[in-house]
Amino acid sequence: MKMRIQLYARFERFWHWLQALLIIILLVTGFEIHGSLKLLGFSQAHQVHLFCGWSLIILSIFAIFWHATTGEWKQYVPTLENLDKIARYYVCDIFKGEPHPHCKTREQKLNPLQRLSYLVLKVFILPLQILSGLWYYYYNQWPVMGLSGSLETAALVHTAAAFMVLAFLIVHTYLTTTGGTLLSYTMAMITGWEEVEEG
Repeated sequence: MKMRIQLYARFERFWHWLQALLIIILLVTGFEIHGSLKLLGFSQAHQVHLFCGWSLIILSIFAIFWHATTGEWKQYVPTLENLDKIARYYVCDIFKGEPHPHCKTREQKLNPLQRLSYLVLKVFILPLQILSGLWYYYYNQWPVMGLSGSLETAALVHTAAAFMVLAFLIVHTYLTTTGGTLLSYTMAMITGWEEVEEG
């Protein structure tokens, strides 16, 4: 039996969608800066990229504060319990119409695979992206700060992290279509409410 519960707080939804928008704009403008796209022109793409990069940093600071003060950071504590069932579900059981082995609750919104993937995104990939972007941007000031490094390495790390973010975004977008309906998970992140299995 299904019941409707509020899973996502207002700030959580605002942060999710603004972060997604900023990341998409950063990817598009980043590809244009690299010469892979032609939409805004290099100069404007560079300005938009910088604005969105700083906006993402500010948003991340607010999100860290929100997670720390609300206890929502606990959602990302990794667990191996039922990880094999979750993996089997996404590899084959989902295609047989089997029910999802994880029942969402307000306290445990994320299944074990989501916990691991979001933890890697938030603790490794996004910080690597942000720090390498700052390293790249402030490269000319490094000698003044007594630091050294290769501009090519900064660019390579920043680009590699961008491709990791893009890969996460593609997989994440696909998985949003695997709910009860094509848009049920997306609607839950818009309204905050989702239908889950009772008990």
